[in-house]
Amino acid sequence: MEEKDNIDIKEQILNYFVHWRLFFVGGLISVLGAFIFLRYTTPTYKIVASIMIKDNNQSGISTELAAFEDLGIIGGGSANNPENEIEIIQSRKIIGRVIDSLNLSTSYFREGRIRKVELYGKNIPIIIDFLEKSELLKGRDTVVVVSIIDNNQYELKDAEDEVRTKHSFGQFVQSKLGTFKIVKNPNFLPQEDIEQNEVDVFFHLRDKLIDSYFEILDIAAIKKLSPVIKISLLTHVREKGEDFVNELIKQYNIDGIKDEGLVSQKTLSFIDQRLVSIGENLKLVQDDVKNYKVENSISGLSREAELTLEGLSETNQELIKIRTELEVAKWVKESLKSFSGKEEILPQNLGFSDIGISNSILNFNELVLQKNSLAEDAGVMNPLIIQYTRQIKALKLNLIQSISNLIVSLEMKLNRVKNEASKINTKIEAIPYLEREFIDIAREQEIISGLYSYLLKKREETSISLAVTVPNAKIIDEAYGSLIPVAPNKKLILVGFFIVGLLVPFGFIYIRNLLDTKIHSRKDIEELTTIPFLGDVPHSDSDSKVVINNDSRTGIAEAFRLIRTNLNFMLPNKVDTVGKAIFVTSTTSGEGKSFVSINLAAALSLSNKKVLLLGMDLRAPKVTKYLGLAERKGVTNYITNSALNLNDLKSSIPEIPGLDIISSGVIPPNPAELLLNPKIAALFNEVKKDYDYIIVDTAPVNLVADTLLVSKYADMTLYVSRANYLDKRMLNVAQTLYTEKKLANMAIVLNDTGTTKGYGYGYGYGYGYGNGYLDEVKKPWYKRIF
Repeated sequence: MEEKDNIDIKEQILNYFVHWRLFFVGGLISVLGAFIFLRYTTPTYKIVASIMIKDNNQSGISTELAAFEDLGIIGGGSANNPENEIEIIQSRKIIGRVIDSLNLSTSYFREGRIRKVELYGKNIPIIIDFLEKSELLKGRDTVVVVSIIDNNQYELKDAEDEVRTKHSFGQFVQSKLGTFKIVKNPNFLPQEDIEQNEVDVFFHLRDKLIDSYFEILDIAAIKKLSPVIKISLLTHVREKGEDFVNELIKQYNIDGIKDEGLVSQKTLSFIDQRLVSIGENLKLVQDDVKNYKVENSISGLSREAELTLEGLSETNQELIKIRTELEVAKWVKESLKSFSGKEEILPQNLGFSDIGISNSILNFNELVLQKNSLAEDAGVMNPLIIQYTRQIKALKLNLIQSISNLIVSLEMKLNRVKNEASKINTKIEAIPYLEREFIDIAREQEIISGLYSYLLKKREETSISLAVTVPNAKIIDEAYGSLIPVAPNKKLILVGFFIVGLLVPFGFIYIRNLLDTKIHSRKDIEELTTIPFLGDVPHSDSDSKVVINNDSRTGIAEAFRLIRTNLNFMLPNKVDTVGKAIFVTSTTSGEGKSFVSINLAAALSLSNKKVLLLGMDLRAPKVTKYLGLAERKGVTNYITNSALNLNDLKSSIPEIPGLDIISSGVIPPNPAELLLNPKIAALFNEVKKDYDYIIVDTAPVNLVADTLLVSKYADMTLYVSRANYLDKRMLNVAQTLYTEKKLANMAIVLNDTGTTKGYGYGYGYGYGYGNGYLDEVKKPWYKRIF
């Protein structure tokens, strides 16, 4: 016995290579399956678009607003965070608006040659226009079938294809779906094929549809913190996907413009309120000036008074600016403090001298707008909502502190300017009374008029800002879908299916070999035993049990001739002329010992030797059955009936001339005891004198002790083991008998080996070596393949 720990790579490869037909069939079936899969799978296309989120802090003032830079309406610029903008673009609110705008909640399908095909755009034969939808459509997905009868009429069917109602195109219909009308595409002509005239209309739940688009939509910056965003979408209909992505960008821009408009409207509303109040004060003071001039007959001021008034005017202008900014600062501070639960946007471009406050208000408004936009779909515990809330709260506190500091600074500045004004007032007291009183009234008029003019300017600037509001996203590439689908990937599918087609037989063979405990080849026997190997017998497809004669050139016939030759090297060289008894046994029944006995006897008889085939399997005799002989007297009869002699037991068959046969006879109740009878010894002594070879078919050694009882009469024992049948562990029985020398001159014959086994040490009967030397048995085509 040989024990090897190393793995023979060549042997392992051959173990699989011999099953090449199985791999070929598996690969062929898998490739066919791949083609069927590709034929029936709906192709998926990838739609891609790219946009740039405008960020004035990084890229400067946009060209759209550059013309108004001198008006001071640009402020600190907007700071759009790409990550925040991505969340807005893919929000349920924006996706929902796209679905509503394109009416994607209604899908149209028609039965194709292989699968249902979705119709879209110009290919839709009909359009359903709802006047009012029922609660049924709002509660679950629904499908109806519209069957076009002709250019004027159609039928409504349910999912079970049962006709419900018939209507005319353009006519309003009231049903469980609601009130609607169906309009036919004028370019569609009814077909002869009824299925081509039927359209399956699916009504999708809006929320579920939003979820489905959210899953297939991918939005990401091309790199971290980059303002360029790539939008991609997977869809089965290219045109539909392109329309969706383009509309998504459009709705995002509309939403951004709307947010910016809210800020401008808020500022405009604040200015209008102040203009009304200040306008009334200006009217009253102008009336005072006019009345004073009329009542006191004053047409102008002296030169000294005019110079004093000019100096006072400059001081008043500064007072106007400080008071206006101070009033606005106090109003903004009070507004911030009044925001308790939900923050609102603040007016922008109010002309604060501190540019940091203007930028803070701008950032505050953007955070409020983003939070409010996200809050329409997300809950209060959403991480982004929480993040926005924290940022707004921190910015609000900083803004209140900054404005408080500004108020203190403005009040100090105001007191300083007032001191300068008091000095001018001292000069005014030296002016005659009438002129001095007129200067007081004129000064008040100038202050109110300047404030009114300032607000008018800001109102115009805000109106211009509202009119020239530009989108947040600049389109770099509009949505485009490649003509080649991204899924299914034909090459990948074919390769994947082919690999699976090879892995399945590989796994099958691997598991089978892993669980296989049968012997298959000479190599198995030599690894597990030290018994000499005499030869192997290939599998026979013939129904005849005699496979060798003078004209036989088949592989199995040559195998028996080879065993016959090897016998000469195994049999002991005796000087006497008595015949040699060759016992044929096996471990269990069904291993072919009777088949080997018959054909070995036939092979020996063809060499012009006198051969006797003796049946000694008294329990389950097979020799006479295989040879087609009638039941006749045999060994058991010879033992129990002293009147019989051996010539009375002999028989022959025409297929094997020169071969005598003695069967086992009737099956006795006590075969073991009969084999201990002295007449057995006499039988062997007599036949050895008359024959050159006595082939003895004995019982299996692992089942009964019959063979061991008569083994002393054997010159040699052929131990038959059947390939693909005997468990490897059962070879221990043969090894034990060999080691303990219970069977004389023991050798193993491997029966029923496969002619296509590529592993072990088989001789390749039927191919290779046999080309031109052996007659090949023609097999049916399916057996040659499998």
